[in-house]
Amino acid sequence: MCIIFADIHTEAVQAALAKHKEEKMALPMPTKRRSTYVPSPIETRTPPDSSSGSEDETSVRRQSSGVAPPLPVNPNLQSPDSWITRSAQGSSTSSSTLKQWVFSLFVCALHTTVFVTVCFFLLLLVSTFTLITLLVGVPVSSRVSTKIQQLLNTLKRPKRPPLSEFFTDDAEEIVEVPQPDPNTPRPEGRQIIPVKGEPLGVVSNWPPALQAALARWGATQGKSPALTALDITGKPLYTLTYGKLWSRSVKLAYTLLNKLGTKNEQILKPGDRVALVYPNSDPGMFWVAFYGCLLAEVIPVPIEVPLSRKDAGISQVGFLLGSCGVGLALTSEICLKGLPKTPTGEILQFKGWPRMKWVITDSKYLTKPSKDWQPHIPTANTDPAYIEYKASKEGTVVGVAVSKVAMLTHCQALTQACNYCEGETLVNVLDFKKDMGLWHGVLTAVMNRIHTISVPYAVMKACPLSWVQRVHIHKARIALVKCRDLHWAMMAHRDQRDTSLASLRMLIVADGANPWSVSSCDAFLNVFQSHGLKPEVICPCATSPEAMTVAIRRPGVPGAPLPARAILSMGGLSHGVIRVNTEDKNSALTVQDVGHVMPGALMCIVRPDGPPQLCKTDEIGEIIINSRAGGTMYYGLPGVTKNTFEVIPVNANGVPIGEIPFVRSGLLGFVGPGSLIFVVGKIEGLLMVSGRRHNADDLVATALAVEPVKTVYRGRIAVFSVTVFYDERVVIVAEQRPDASEEDSFQWMSRVLQAIDSIHQVGLYCLALVPANTLPKTPLGGIHISDTKQYFLDGNLHPCNILMCPHTCVTNLPKPRQKQPVGVGPASVMVGNLVAGKRIAQAAGRDLGMIEDQDLVRKHQYLTEALQWRAQTDPDHVLYVLLNAKGVTVGTATCVQLHKRAEKIAAALTEKGSINTGENVVLLYPPGIDLIAAFYGCLYAGCVPVNVRPPHPQNLAATLPTVRMIIDVSKAACILTTQNLMRTLRSKEAAASVNIKTWPTIIDTDDLPRRRPPQIYKPPTAEMIAYLDFSVSTTGMLTGVKVSHAAVSALCRSIKLQCELYSSRQIAICLDPYCGLGFVLWCLASVYSGHQSILIPPFELESCLSLWLGTLSQYRIRDTFCSYSVMELCTKGLGTQTELLKARGVNLSCVRSCVVIAEERPRLALTHSFSKLFKDVGLSSRAVSTAFGSRVNLAVCLQGTTGPDPCTVYVDMKSLRHDRVRLVERGAPQSLPLMESGKILPGVRVIIVNPETRGPLGDSHLGEIWVNSPHNASGYYTIYGEESLQADHFNTKLSFGDPMTLWARTGYLGFVKRTELLDASGDRHDALFVVGSLDETLELRGLRYHPIDIETSVSRAHRSIAESAVFTWTNLLVVVSELCGSEQDALDLVPLITNVVLEEHHLIVGVVVIVDPGVIPINSRGEKQRMHLRDSFLADQLDPIYVAYNM
Repeated sequence: MCIIFADIHTEAVQAALAKHKEEKMALPMPTKRRSTYVPSPIETRTPPDSSSGSEDETSVRRQSSGVAPPLPVNPNLQSPDSWITRSAQGSSTSSSTLKQWVFSLFVCALHTTVFVTVCFFLLLLVSTFTLITLLVGVPVSSRVSTKIQQLLNTLKRPKRPPLSEFFTDDAEEIVEVPQPDPNTPRPEGRQIIPVKGEPLGVVSNWPPALQAALARWGATQGKSPALTALDITGKPLYTLTYGKLWSRSVKLAYTLLNKLGTKNEQILKPGDRVALVYPNSDPGMFWVAFYGCLLAEVIPVPIEVPLSRKDAGISQVGFLLGSCGVGLALTSEICLKGLPKTPTGEILQFKGWPRMKWVITDSKYLTKPSKDWQPHIPTANTDPAYIEYKASKEGTVVGVAVSKVAMLTHCQALTQACNYCEGETLVNVLDFKKDMGLWHGVLTAVMNRIHTISVPYAVMKACPLSWVQRVHIHKARIALVKCRDLHWAMMAHRDQRDTSLASLRMLIVADGANPWSVSSCDAFLNVFQSHGLKPEVICPCATSPEAMTVAIRRPGVPGAPLPARAILSMGGLSHGVIRVNTEDKNSALTVQDVGHVMPGALMCIVRPDGPPQLCKTDEIGEIIINSRAGGTMYYGLPGVTKNTFEVIPVNANGVPIGEIPFVRSGLLGFVGPGSLIFVVGKIEGLLMVSGRRHNADDLVATALAVEPVKTVYRGRIAVFSVTVFYDERVVIVAEQRPDASEEDSFQWMSRVLQAIDSIHQVGLYCLALVPANTLPKTPLGGIHISDTKQYFLDGNLHPCNILMCPHTCVTNLPKPRQKQPVGVGPASVMVGNLVAGKRIAQAAGRDLGMIEDQDLVRKHQYLTEALQWRAQTDPDHVLYVLLNAKGVTVGTATCVQLHKRAEKIAAALTEKGSINTGENVVLLYPPGIDLIAAFYGCLYAGCVPVNVRPPHPQNLAATLPTVRMIIDVSKAACILTTQNLMRTLRSKEAAASVNIKTWPTIIDTDDLPRRRPPQIYKPPTAEMIAYLDFSVSTTGMLTGVKVSHAAVSALCRSIKLQCELYSSRQIAICLDPYCGLGFVLWCLASVYSGHQSILIPPFELESCLSLWLGTLSQYRIRDTFCSYSVMELCTKGLGTQTELLKARGVNLSCVRSCVVIAEERPRLALTHSFSKLFKDVGLSSRAVSTAFGSRVNLAVCLQGTTGPDPCTVYVDMKSLRHDRVRLVERGAPQSLPLMESGKILPGVRVIIVNPETRGPLGDSHLGEIWVNSPHNASGYYTIYGEESLQADHFNTKLSFGDPMTLWARTGYLGFVKRTELLDASGDRHDALFVVGSLDETLELRGLRYHPIDIETSVSRAHRSIAESAVFTWTNLLVVVSELCGSEQDALDLVPLITNVVLEEHHLIVGVVVIVDPGVIPINSRGEKQRMHLRDSFLADQLDPIYVAYNM
C-alpha cells in the first residue's frame, strides 16, 4: 500500500500506448461508402481509400471541384491508408519494395500488442503473396488486396497466452475446458475472520419509528425548513417546512385511506403497495407522497416517470409492478398531464404493465382530516416500510423490500457514522427516489431535522456548478454527490472565482467504490482545495440496494494523514487474488478505501460463485453483511430471495460458520489493513472471460483514459459481454461526438484495443461507436446496459463505426484437423470398412432393358431418324406449344412442321453458309420453337449445333463477351439466329464490347425459302458428336462437353422410362433451354418420346408471375419441370396471393410431379416453402422433387412417376466437415437436412469415391460421386485437347475394388444411404444425396465446408440480409451480404454475421462486405457465381456499402 495523488490510471494508459506511438497503425481501416452517412466536410474526409476510385482519380476530382489542394501534412500524421497505398504502389514496380513493405507491416504487427493471431494457420511469405497475386490477376496495388495483406500481416504473430492443448476431434464435444495454468496466482492467506462494526449507540431521544420523528418536528419545529427545491436555472423554487410536510402528509394519508372509493368500500388497506411516479424536478411532492404512504401504512414503490412506450426497460418496470401487486399510482397534476395518452385522452397502457389507477396528490385534491382523526404510528416492526427498485445485470427489475425497523435502524446507523446533527444543511445531487439520495436526503434528514437542498439532474446539465454554489450560499455541512458531479464541477469551475467549500465537513461520494472515483476525487480536491475544501472531508462509501449502506469513510481529523491507497495488480485481480503491484505500474489498479463497516453490522467476504465459502485474506470475494439495517427480501419473489438474503457462510470444509443469515451486497472487495474496506467492482459488472474476471468499470476507466474528449462522450460508454462460442466476449459501445472524423474514431478505437490488451490482458471482441444520443438511457442519463446489449444482439444498434476483433479473443477454437496421409493402402481401407460392417456406397437405376421390336422408334438410333419417322407416321401430332406472358399460344410445331423447318435450315446451311459436315454451328435464339428447328436443321445438315444464350439487349457489355468467348472457343463456322439478334450483333452498342467485324457467317432463319437439302445426313457411327453443351459453372469456368448420338438416344430413353412419357402425354417446361437437362427436355425429349411439350420461357414470368401455375391448372398438366429461379420467383411473388389464385380458378391438384432441374444440392427450404404456400391451391405435398445432373453426365437423377417419394435425412454438420456422414434426429443441434436428389435414372450406376485415394468409400462417408452410364458425355470440347483432363474426368478407374469399369467424375460430393423404402423391383431403395460441388468447398482449418451452409446461417442472422455469398482468399473467409434494409443497418450486420459463423461453423470471418441488393452474381439456373464475386471483390469493383476487416 502507498499513498498516491496523481491520476495513475491515465498515466498507465499513456505509458501502455507510448510503445505504439512511433509506429503506424498496422490494421486496415474499414471501407465505407460515403453516401451511407452525412458527409463530413471535405477537409476531414477519409483518404481516397474509402471511395471506389483510385487515388489518382480522387485527387483529380478533389482539385477540379474548386477546393484548394490540401496543405502539406507531417508524414507521421498522415492517414494509415495513404502510406499503405503508396507502399503498395511502389511494390508493383520492384519486388524489393514489396518485401520491405510487407516486412515493415510485419514488424508493426509484432509490436502491436493489440492483435493476437488468427486461430488458423497462415502461410504467406512475400514470394507466395506475389505468386498468388499474379495468379488471381489482381494488381498488387489493388486496394482490397492491400488491406487484406495488411490484415494478414497483422494476424501473423504467434499467440501470446500459452494456450492449453486443443481438444482431439470428438463428435460429442466441441471445445475442451482449458487446463489450469500452473503460473496462475493463488490465494495464500489464512481464512478471513468476520469484521465487526462499532456497536450501534442507544440514544434516549431516538424516535420509535421514522413517522414519529416527522410528527415531532412537525409539531415542535413547524417553521424549520425541511426541503428546498430548485427551478431549472438553479434558483430556489420553494421551501417545504417540517410543519407543511407533516400536515400535507397527514392529509394524503387520510385521503388514501378514506376518500378514494365510495363510502362503503375502501380501495387501499394498510400493507397495499402503491407506485410513486414523480419527476426528478419535484422532490416536494415526492416527500409528501412517501411520508403520506408511511402514515397510511401502505407501502410506497417509487419508480421513474414513463415517457413513452419505448422507454429503456419499460416492460421490466411492469414486471416489478406485477411482482409487487401494484394497482394504484400516485403522481402530481403536472406529471399526469405529461404522461403519454391514447387519442381518447386516457393514460397509455405501457408495455408489460398491469392496469393502473392514477391518483393526483396535489394539495387542492386532498381532503383535510376531521379533528379527531390521527394517523396510526406503531413502533417500527418487521413489516415492509417501502420497496426500492433494482435493475439486474440482465435488465430484470425487482423490488427490494425494506422493513420499518430496518429503515429506522439504517437511519440511526447513518446518523452515528456520519455524525449528523439537528438543523444541519445537506445538498443532495442524487436521485431522491432510491439509494443514497433517499436514505440520506429524505429519511435520515427527517430523523435529524436536517434542511435538504435538492439539486435535480436537469439543473446539473444546465449548470454543472449549481451544487457547489448551493454549498457556498447555504454554508452546507454535507454534500451528497457522484463522481460525475465532481468531474462536471471541476470542468466548469473557471466560471466561479469566489465560491467557498470551507463549510463542508463531509463530501459523501456515492460511487466512491468505483475504480475511476480515485482520479475524480483527487482532481476535484486539486482544483477546490484553494476554495476551502479540506482533504479529509471526502468520504467515499459503498452501497447496494440489498445490503443498503455497506461501509462509509468517517470524516477525518484535520491534519491527520489521509488513508492509504491500494495499488493492485490487474493480473492478480483477474484471478481473484490481491497482489500489490510492484513491477509493471501500467497494469495496476489504484483503489481507495470506503471506510469501515457500518455501526451494528457484521461483514464477511465469500467466493462469488458456488457455495458461499469464506475467502482467504488475500482473496477478492463478494461482501456479505449481517445487520438489522438492510433489505429483507425481493418482494413477491421468494425463490431468488433465499439465495440473496439468507446466506450462511461456510468454511473451507463446507461447514457453516454459524446460524446467522447474511445478505449478499453484490459488491466485490476485500478487507485491508486496519479493517478498512476496499471495493474493486460489482458482481453485475463482472465479465468472466476464459475463466478470468474483468470488471466493466475498469475497462470503461481504461477506455476513457485514451484521449476521450476528441472522439467519444465521457459518460456514454457501455461495456458488457456476450456469449459467443462457449465463452464470454467483451463488447464496448460508445457514443461518438458528431465532430469526430472517421480517422480520429478509428485511431481512437485501435488505441483502446491496445490499451485494454496491455493493461487488462483481455482481447476485445467488438468495439462500436454509435451516433450521439442514440443509446438507451436510464432516467438519470446513464446508459441502460441491458437494453444496449439487446440492441447489439438484435442488430438494432446502428453503429457509425465498428471494429471486430474475433482473431484476438477467440482462443478456444477446436484444433485444426490433421488429414490422414493418402499413403494408407486401399486394401486396408476396404478391409476396415468390411470389418466395421459398412457397405460400399454405390447405387444403380433399373436396367434400360433390350430394345423392344414393336416400338418402331427404337429402330432409329438417331434423333433425326426419329423425327423423320414421326413426320411420316403421325404428321399432324403437335409436339410443341409455345406460350407468351398472357398464356396465349404464339407458336406450335407438329411433327411434319418441325421436319420441314429443319429441312429449310439444313438447305440454308449448305447453300448460304457453305458449311462442311462436322463443323460447329452456333444457335443464338430466345427460348422458343425456332431454336428447336435450328437444332434439327443442323443435325440434318451434318453440323454440330452449339446452343448459346443470346446476349441481353439492355446489358450487352456484360453478356456479349460470353457469347463471343463460346463462339471463339467452339471455332464455330456459322451463327444461326433471328433478324433482331442479327441486328444486335452488328450494332454500335455491340462494337463497344467486342470486335463485330470478325463474327463468323451469320444466317437469319426468320424468312428462309422453301428448299430441301439434297440429302439428310446420317452419321456413320453413333459415337459421333451430336451437339456441344456449353455452360458456365458456379466456379466461373466455361466448359463445353461433347454429347454423342448414342448418349442422346440413351438419355432420352432413360427419361422416357423414368417419367413414363408417351404420345398421349402433355408436360409443361418452364426452364432455360441452353444447357444441361433443360436443353434436353426442351429440344430432344419430345421428338424421341412423342409427348407434347408446353414451353413457357422463364423471362415471361417477369411480366406475369402466375403464368406457369396458371398453365398447369388450365391444361391439367400432370408433370412439369422448372428451375429454382422460377420456383423462387413464384414463392416470393405469389406467396401472399394464394387466395387471389384460388379466386381465378387456379387448381394444382392435377400435378403429380414438379421436378426442379439443377446441378446442385436440393434447396430444401425453397421446395418446402413452395409446397406449403401452394398447398392451398391443391398442390400435393409429395409433388415437388429435384433432379441432378453435372457436366460429365447431364442427368444422373430425376424423380420419375414411379418409385418411392424422395426422402429427407438429417446429418451431423460436424461429421460432414470431416467427410463423414452421421445421421441424427430432426431438430438435433448442428443438424443439416438433406433431400434425396431424385431417383437414379435407368442405366445409371453411381459410386462414392475418395477424391484423393480414388478408392470406393463406405456408406458412412462423404465422397465424390462417380457415374457410369451409356449417356455420359464423351469428353470436354477443348481447342488444345487436354487428354490428361479427359482421362481424369471422363474415363477414370477406381484404384481398387473394380479396376475395369470406366467412370466419369461429376465433381460433386455426396453419399448413398440405403433407406427402408422399396423400389419397383421390391428391393430396398438406395438414395443418392448431393451435398455440394467439390470445386466450391472451402478448406479451412483442415475441415471441408460447403458455402451454402455458411450462407444459410448468415441469411438467418438479421432481417435485412437479402442474400449472401462466401469465398476464401488466402485462408481468410470473406462473407458478402446484400442489404435489403436501410443503409444504417449495414454495420449492425458485421457482429451478427461474425457471431453466427463462429457459433454454427466454428470459423472466424476475416472480411465482411455489405453490398446493395443484386450485386451477388447469379446465373440463369439461379446458382451463385461465387468466383466471379471473388474476382470483383479483389479487383475492387463491388462498390460496397461497407467493408469490415475483422482483426
